[in-house]
Amino acid sequence: MLHWVVLATSWNILSGYSGYFSFGHGAFYGAGVYTAAVLAGTFGIPFLWTLPAAALVAALLGVALGAVVFRVRRVRGELFALLTLAVTFVLATIVQNTPIDGGPGIYLSAVPVPALAPTAAGTFYLMALALAVVTLVLARAIATSRLGLALFAIHDDEDAAEVMGVPTYACKLAAFGVSCALAGLAGAIQALFVSYVTAGSTFNITVPLTVVLMSVLGGTRHFAGPALGALLITVLLYASTAADHAVAGKAITGVILVAAVLFMPNGILGRIRRKSPRDTRDTTPTPAATPEADSAIHSVRANRGAPLLVLRGLRKSFRGVHALDGVDIDVRDGEILGVLGPNGSGKSTLINVVSGHYAPDAGSVRFAGVELAGISAHRIARAGIARTYQVPRPFAHLALRDNVALTAMFGAARRDRVQANAEAQRWLAFTGLSARSAMLPGALNLHQTKFLELARALAAKPRLLLLDEVLSGLTPAEIDDAVALIARIRERGTTIVLVEHVMRVVTALSDRVVVLDQGRVLAEGFVSEVMARDDVAEAYLGVAHA
Repeated sequence: MLHWVVLATSWNILSGYSGYFSFGHGAFYGAGVYTAAVLAGTFGIPFLWTLPAAALVAALLGVALGAVVFRVRRVRGELFALLTLAVTFVLATIVQNTPIDGGPGIYLSAVPVPALAPTAAGTFYLMALALAVVTLVLARAIATSRLGLALFAIHDDEDAAEVMGVPTYACKLAAFGVSCALAGLAGAIQALFVSYVTAGSTFNITVPLTVVLMSVLGGTRHFAGPALGALLITVLLYASTAADHAVAGKAITGVILVAAVLFMPNGILGRIRRKSPRDTRDTTPTPAATPEADSAIHSVRANRGAPLLVLRGLRKSFRGVHALDGVDIDVRDGEILGVLGPNGSGKSTLINVVSGHYAPDAGSVRFAGVELAGISAHRIARAGIARTYQVPRPFAHLALRDNVALTAMFGAARRDRVQANAEAQRWLAFTGLSARSAMLPGALNLHQTKFLELARALAAKPRLLLLDEVLSGLTPAEIDDAVALIARIRERGTTIVLVEHVMRVVTALSDRVVVLDQGRVLAEGFVSEVMARDDVAEAYLGVAHA
């Protein structure tokens, strides 16, 4: 039981938390098995000294693999699962055809069992118990830490997490390294326990399939879920074996896996922890002032009016279509710049490029005097740029409080967990959502979800806020509430780039406007002047005079 608790929980640290489903856990387990077997069985090194070596070899193998595959953005989901499965068989082939094993396997019967208990069985129990406790403590510590929150966000929407400041590559690599190290330790103890290891019995599909079943059954989004699943499945398999019905036990295990996927996708603990029915009333949140938010309302910077964001020659193409074709724009500190244009003019692409969601093909993006073109999205977020999405992209399995706390921790503010939670409550109150802080985003209506996007962006303490059609889909009354909220954000001295189609909003809020057409700047200036131009009317309506 303890052996499977370690393997299932260690697998869950990457695959359950971040959603990077791995079928390669047998490879890292096997690396630990053979590291201990070779060092103790072949070279006579005391067994306890082989444990850190087994953990290190497995971790290095995982980190080396992750360093390559995590760089390729399209290697996710089933591609990642298949790639990790292939690593298991590649490693088995190497072991079988080299002096590491050579084919006949490695005997450890002559390796002395450490005297940690009066009997050998007691020693194995104590080692397994210690490793299981360490694994569960680590899994819980990660789940409740900054790293855990980042991994859960990656699970729900990796691209959005990166844009909000989460260093997704480093987080996945750290989780993968810990996961592999724990699997390697479990393999080392198992090698001495069985006293004879072969590539065929070590590198097979049994380990990854079993740990997946255990984790899914217990619940992957709770640190104790895989342990619960491991206990239940181990009892079932041993009971069926003892009753001389081993085949039936395996069949029942398969049925349990199918039933868990179909009827309990969140596992046993997920179902137990399901909260009472959420408040889904369609009440419109009224932006609420808080002392902490209002204390900064007049903190307008002394250099207001100086260029904060400078775009020069910005270009971005998609399969030959020029979404941005040499865009030059200055955004002044403290202003609201409206960005207008017909559908397909490049407005959202502009937001995506500035925020780092897309890398520009050419051109310069200078923010506060620093060149941002080509750097990772999380570094852009930490420099002081935050954004909302035209179609809201909240992290569906994180409560509202955690959605907002994430940007407080990883954005420009860089708060610790306690400060981030307080900051989250502050901005949820500012947007009228504090009463719903423990709910999941699925309980909100569109208006509330848009305000959640605003709260999440503001918690990062940005100098520049990019609003991508934040009012689309709202009723006139809801638009009025949102306009009042955006005006209050501007009063705090936050610079805003507002992409919007609702002209009365642009007129009410914008200091200047820029009109894009076919990826180029068509006009720039005050709203009344720009909208009176014939070429702007033609771009919008297809006629010279509306």
